[in-house]
Formats: sequence, structure tokens, C-alpha cells
Amino acid sequence: MTAILPNFALIAAFTSIVLAQAVKVPLHWIVSKSWNAERGFSTGGMPSSHSAGVASLAAAIGMMDGVTSSVFAIAVVVGVITMYDAAGIRRHAGIHATFINRILRSHPAELQQGKEVNVLKEMLGHRPIEVVAGAVFGVLVSLLLHYVVYP
Repeated sequence: MTAILPNFALIAAFTSIVLAQAVKVPLHWIVSKSWNAERGFSTGGMPSSHSAGVASLAAAIGMMDGVTSSVFAIAVVVGVITMYDAAGIRRHAGIHATFINRILRSHPAELQQGKEVNVLKEMLGHRPIEVVAGAVFGVLVSLLLHYVVYP
């Protein structure tokens, strides 16, 4: 465990993910006025922890190895793909799940035919603003760690 502590990029990325997940709980409370600790362990919502993690990783690599390095280029490409997926494919899968769940609730007898039907998870992806907020959050976490913990 102590061997990975000097790995600034890895620590920055995981710290960003954990902090982004933790921030979801109070943000949910501020917006909805209901406390839901499960938001800290779920997908979707503000900010995107996936975006925070990959943006933090790319920023940390850029600070360590420079923005002209091949490793930085790889981190940016993987980050863009991850963020596109979060706001695109995963978001649309969640929208589809919402419609499927509505159908199941409106026609339970016809569709279930005596079988138990599991409700699909609806909050899978992110709105674009949640992805951008996660990316900004991740870069800020990397900057803070770089100047405070890993100077």
C-alpha cells in the first residue's frame, strides 16, 4: 500500500472519485431537501465521479509528465471516451430503463405472467452539465493535491 502513495496520478484519480461520490449526498439534500446516503454509492447524478476520475488522472499526468507526453495523450483520449459514454450511451440506457419500468408498472399482469420482474436501474448516466462539473471537479482536486500534498 505504501508503494502506491508516491503515485500522484493514481492517488489524485481515486481521491477525485471518492470525493465526487461523497459530494453527491449533500448536493442531493440541497436540491431535493431529502437525505439519501445511498447517493454516495450510486451511479449518475451531480457531479460525475467517472468524469472526475479521468479528468483528475489526465491533469495529474499532464502536471507530472507534461502535456506533450504520450501518457497524457492516452489519459485524455480515455477520459474523453469515458465522459462521452457517461453522457451518451449510459444516459440513454437510463432513459430506456425509465420507459421500460413505466410499461411494467402500467401492465403488470400482462407482462409478468406469474414471473417476478426486476425493476431496472434508471439512474445510470449523466446530463452533460454533470459530466462537465465532474471534469472540472477532478482537475481542481488534482491541482489542490499537487500544490498541497505533492509539491
